[in-house]
Amino acid sequence: MIRLMRYLKPYALQVAGVLILTLAGVFSELLLPRLMGNIVDRGVATGDLKYIYRTGGVMLAIAILGTAATVISRYMSSKAAVAFGRDLRSDVFKTVESFSLNEIDKMGTSSLITRTTNDVSQMQNITIMSMRMMIRAPFMMIGGIIMATSTNLELSKVLLISAPVLVVVIWIIGAKGFPLFKEIQKKIDDLNRVLRESLTGIRVIKAFNKTDYEKKRFNQANRDLTDAALKVGRIMALMMPILNVVLNFTLVGVIWYGSSLIEIRGLEVGELMAFIQYVSQIMFSLIMVSMIFVMLPRASASAERINEVLDMESDIIDGSENIEDNSIRGELRLDDVAFKYQDASTPAVEDITFATKMGETTAIIGGTGSGKTTILNLLMRFYDPTGGRILINGADIKTIHQEELRSRFGLVSQKAVLFTGTIRENITFGKEDATDEEIVESLKIAQAWDFVSEKEEGLDYVLAQGGRNLSGGQKQRLAIARALVRKPEFYLFDDSFSALDFSTDKRLRDALKPYTADSAVIVVAQRVSTIKDAENIIVLDNGRISGQGTHRELIESCQVYREIVLSQLGEEAIK
Repeated sequence: MIRLMRYLKPYALQVAGVLILTLAGVFSELLLPRLMGNIVDRGVATGDLKYIYRTGGVMLAIAILGTAATVISRYMSSKAAVAFGRDLRSDVFKTVESFSLNEIDKMGTSSLITRTTNDVSQMQNITIMSMRMMIRAPFMMIGGIIMATSTNLELSKVLLISAPVLVVVIWIIGAKGFPLFKEIQKKIDDLNRVLRESLTGIRVIKAFNKTDYEKKRFNQANRDLTDAALKVGRIMALMMPILNVVLNFTLVGVIWYGSSLIEIRGLEVGELMAFIQYVSQIMFSLIMVSMIFVMLPRASASAERINEVLDMESDIIDGSENIEDNSIRGELRLDDVAFKYQDASTPAVEDITFATKMGETTAIIGGTGSGKTTILNLLMRFYDPTGGRILINGADIKTIHQEELRSRFGLVSQKAVLFTGTIRENITFGKEDATDEEIVESLKIAQAWDFVSEKEEGLDYVLAQGGRNLSGGQKQRLAIARALVRKPEFYLFDDSFSALDFSTDKRLRDALKPYTADSAVIVVAQRVSTIKDAENIIVLDNGRISGQGTHRELIESCQVYREIVLSQLGEEAIK
């Protein structure tokens, strides 16, 4: 947790101001009991009204100044802590954004969300509490002990009994609570995962009448979190009653022992009253420390989880070179590429070798799980191959800046991902400075302009989250238009025509051919009709290339491709 305090460095002046003002507030509080005792002993006992008024005025002024210092210090501490939370959250998010898909898979989406939100909030809260209480409590306790012993050394013996008891209670409860707070954060992860799956898959859940089953899953995760929280709550609930008991016994001991000192040694009543106030301040400062200990274990668990994110190094090391604009353009080559997912028993793909160039369409087809999407993920460098190499325009992609590399690709993923906002904003996601003419052109090529132009708002039509107010085919066509407006060197279509009817699919492919003449196109598809006109078709089977060539060549030479064609188009297609 101490490591994360570096995020407070930019606000060192504010923290210093909080420290100084807190000291001022503590000093004023420590003076008041002594002045009150003097009023009783020197003013009330002797009937000196002038002394009472004068000392009372001094007490009022000190109280006003102390209150002002406390208010200002709390404002400054809140401002610094909120800025600390903002910077920490931003850094965690930036770190997550730099992760490869491998790290995201390892951490889990729900856990990363919890770490970026709930865990950072815990750190922000403990920072506020620390500046308000952790700074104040030690000064109040030390100052209280000094003032109490200077008031009456004999009475201070009572503190030698009660103070160690309080310290031991706080330490035992804190030690018991820390592991449980860590468990709570994990239970929050589980609850977020179940909730996220239930909300994103609500259509499937309702379609298969699994609402009751999902309720049970959620209730179980919710119950686990509740049980863990109750377990911690029961332990922490012991703290305040024990502390109050110790505090009250201490006060009783002070009054009992002090009353005997009044009779035996002539202790002044005002002196006893001041000592009682100092004992209360010492005890309350320890109670403030105990409140920190209630929050500290959970914040420590959160800090550990945040540090796991910040310390995690990406498997992908960014390159330092840019692709030179030379005579080679639109050339992509894979040499004996292999890749194995983490913890997988067998490689997803291996011995993958093929090349494509500008103006050429390369299609990849194969059964489910044959590694088609994996190849596109490797091209985009979402993962690094575990064997072989990938070259773009003659340069190994590992040596190239990731931003530079990905700027040359236009990817349409298997699932059409759209963002909340207008159609124009979603299309310009591919090219920020795209004009309306370019946007309309890309929509026409993607066969999306027909339904966009029918909208009253046109390009300013607002899409709901995930494009829920569009059909599957409409979302796919907008995703294709987003890639087209970029006019990249390489187009990657990952089964991007699956939601289109055959007529729209045919029109789209006919429109794409001249538009992508200056680019290389790689198409992953399940339909033979979508890829049969490609110059090069790669057939994958269990992660290996089973055949490579044109449609007619593969019918003759590749049994796997022949079976796919037979299953989709019938025997007439292979004659």
